[in-house]
Amino acid sequence: MNSDQKYMQFSLVQEMLHTPDIIRKFEVKGVDALIEAIKEKGKVFFTGEGSSRIFPAKNAIYNSMREGSSLTLATDGARQAAEYDLSDYVVFGASNSGATKEVIALFLDLEKAGHTDKFGLTAKNDTKLSEIAKETFVLSCGWEQAVAATKSVAEQAIFYQELFAQVAGKSFKSEFAGLGDAIEEALTGEIDSEITKKIANAGTIYFAGRNDGVAEELTLKTNEITRKKSDFLEGTYAVHGIEEVMSADDVVILINPFKSELEKIKETLADGVGLTVIAISDEDTIFPTIKVKDCGALSNYVYLAAGWNILVEVGVALGINLDKAERARKVGNEFVG
Repeated sequence: MNSDQKYMQFSLVQEMLHTPDIIRKFEVKGVDALIEAIKEKGKVFFTGEGSSRIFPAKNAIYNSMREGSSLTLATDGARQAAEYDLSDYVVFGASNSGATKEVIALFLDLEKAGHTDKFGLTAKNDTKLSEIAKETFVLSCGWEQAVAATKSVAEQAIFYQELFAQVAGKSFKSEFAGLGDAIEEALTGEIDSEITKKIANAGTIYFAGRNDGVAEELTLKTNEITRKKSDFLEGTYAVHGIEEVMSADDVVILINPFKSELEKIKETLADGVGLTVIAISDEDTIFPTIKVKDCGALSNYVYLAAGWNILVEVGVALGINLDKAERARKVGNEFVG
């Protein structure tokens, strides 16, 4: 995507393009009490629905596990979380509107149980969530106009990642300027027209990758932006039986693929099924590859941005109104009370 009117007419594109500067200027403030609570309990549970949970929470968990953190981090949707004993956890509820019904219901249950260490992350001030959370942090990105959440997803995720860096006595702040540049490059890089055409004509678009939220979040965005069917193939799931129901007109997009699996994917999916395989990676692969900059522990934001770029190109090629879904709502299930 670029600054041409065919892209910039959409709030979605404008909001995506706000993301690099949000990241460049990002900082976490006023979290001393929260950090102490996290250190004291050693356990954090993330909840929320859809995009407010998938990438922000799973990216935090993935990076914590990679770094060998002693913290226990977990996530699930709020309805399922209501069945858990969260008494020993700091609970984080992310809801841009601050009015997501499932999150509010969980926090009200926790309040009745005397749970005090519950925190909110929203894109608005003065919300229902802020009334019942111990403290609520408000994103700098503001409220989004497009149905599909984008810049808020990135800011939620960087909030968590920088928060846990500070818990460990570190910070990514010095890397945010370079990360913003890498995100902008991924967002505005030219996508080969043949790749766009293949995806636009696909029966189903599959995203395969780590359980770190990137591929799964892009799977959701595919539905909202391109109106096409999609599926998330976690880890090496792509070569463990799903080829039985795949078709030659399907497309598989690999996010930061495992090098050791590339030949097997070629054998099973590209050669065996005859479908198109595309990679988003910081290095060339045996498949058509959209290359992005390696930003170390912050690379997932760049992979996500490259995926957004692809989906916008496909949506525009299909003549879709990127801002207004036919059925999906901006607030999926809003608390009223």
